[in-house]
Amino acid sequence: MIIKDGENVKEKEILSVLMIGQSNMCGRGNIGDVPPIVNPDCYMLRMGRWQPMSDPINVDRAISGIPYPCGVSLAGSFADGLAKHTGKKVGLIPCADGGTRASQWQPGEPLYDHAVMQCKLAERASKLTAIIWHQGESDSLTDIAVYREQLLNIFTSLRRDLGNPELPIIVGEISDKVDPKWHIGEDLSRVYRINNLLHELSHELPSFAVASAEGLTLKDDGIHFDSVSQREFGKRYLEKYINICKARAN
Repeated sequence: MIIKDGENVKEKEILSVLMIGQSNMCGRGNIGDVPPIVNPDCYMLRMGRWQPMSDPINVDRAISGIPYPCGVSLAGSFADGLAKHTGKKVGLIPCADGGTRASQWQPGEPLYDHAVMQCKLAERASKLTAIIWHQGESDSLTDIAVYREQLLNIFTSLRRDLGNPELPIIVGEISDKVDPKWHIGEDLSRVYRINNLLHELSHELPSFAVASAEGLTLKDDGIHFDSVSQREFGKRYLEKYINICKARAN
């Protein structure tokens, strides 16, 4: 069975990318602040079918009753760049969920199982080529040793359950410009602690890289990257992905 929606999509023609993490992966950039990406080679998975990519890619919910609208995400510029770099079609598998902790992404939890299920569905008509992850703000108060084990379990389990022990995983630093009104912004050492952990994992796990958030700016809410920075962040993720592929080819 091939996933398609009125288009001639050949089996394994699409390179698919799993989006997971919390709201900065979902994307909260204001639509209209940047030009839309129009690339006929970019798709997103909707109800089990490939649809033309458009923002918002990762539909999300209100957090604690606050309606942070879904919008521009880093995945859009990542997919656009990947399609242009490879000359192939790229399909995004949106599974991120705002406000979630790493404990909610453990194997057996609904978020994890849903992501694996969506990947297996997408693989009927695509080849899974990468996982992109952004999360950490919700775990700034979590014991760093516990958080480390949780992340390792997520990434190693995903590779196992998706049948690729060296599937490229690209993660992003969390911002050090978070407003003090958010618990993580009260003590920025929490940000550096999480970011340092991500870089440590990049030296331990194969085909794993960290995209820098240096210089990126936030929306007025003080925690979500704005549209311009989301576009730039996606390009940084792509650069790390390309570097992984080059290293594996040598």
